[in-house]
Amino acid sequence: MVARVRVSCCELAPVVGDLAGNLAQASAAIGAAAGAGADVIVLPELATSGYCFQSPDEARSLALGGGDGIFADWAELAAGSVVVAGFAERGEDGSLFNSAVLLCEDVRVVYRKVHLWNTEQLFFTAGDRPPPVVETPVGRIAVMVCYDMEFPEMTRAVALRGADLLAVPTNWPWVDRPEGQPAPEILIAMAAARVNRMPIACCDRRGVERGQRWNEATAILDESGWPVATAAGTGVATAVLDLSQARNKVISERNDALADRRPDVYR
Repeated sequence: MVARVRVSCCELAPVVGDLAGNLAQASAAIGAAAGAGADVIVLPELATSGYCFQSPDEARSLALGGGDGIFADWAELAAGSVVVAGFAERGEDGSLFNSAVLLCEDVRVVYRKVHLWNTEQLFFTAGDRPPPVVETPVGRIAVMVCYDMEFPEMTRAVALRGADLLAVPTNWPWVDRPEGQPAPEILIAMAAARVNRMPIACCDRRGVERGQRWNEATAILDESGWPVATAAGTGVATAVLDLSQARNKVISERNDALADRRPDVYR
């Protein structure tokens, strides 16, 4: 693994219905981040399609196959960097999935979101396989999508499988909160990073889509759970993380975040 890794989350504003425009926007972001030296590039959930579909037919018209040529184009643009991006996937049987792809040179891994949020259930089929933990040149990267991260079992499971970094494409709808407080999803991510000693890169989207406002809460968290970068004001969050620290679960002279688990009691 490469201990010190430059991670960039590109907070895009896809437009539902504009597949060509969204693909061009995503390609430009990947090229720019790779050109700036990013080792890992994360794009939002459903970055290629937009989110607020009006019908299953509209969602289907914006879906891509897991083998679509755009992914090879992105891998080439990334020039050896790892890319994680959300997209609407058309399955071989015609089912639609809210998916994320991880690309790195000749590696292409697709994950299908397991936990569907609200109206997503009108358009997508839930995935039935656990999030991947992928060996890459910079370390072991896990992938899940948005609402998946709110289930502690999911984040703990990838930590137990040795993930050095969790990449989370997301679309977080605006949530009212007390003045000065962060989006609640960021608090969840901070806790997940801290209890698992695992950095997390959350890439939100921005703008307003068909009346839906978004949190625009993109953030990169280190293995202690502290935010080390946000996209506020720039649209891109970039941080250098020491991923080797994710393999050190010691939290005191006598404690280890994972070794101290007592599954026999939890059952």
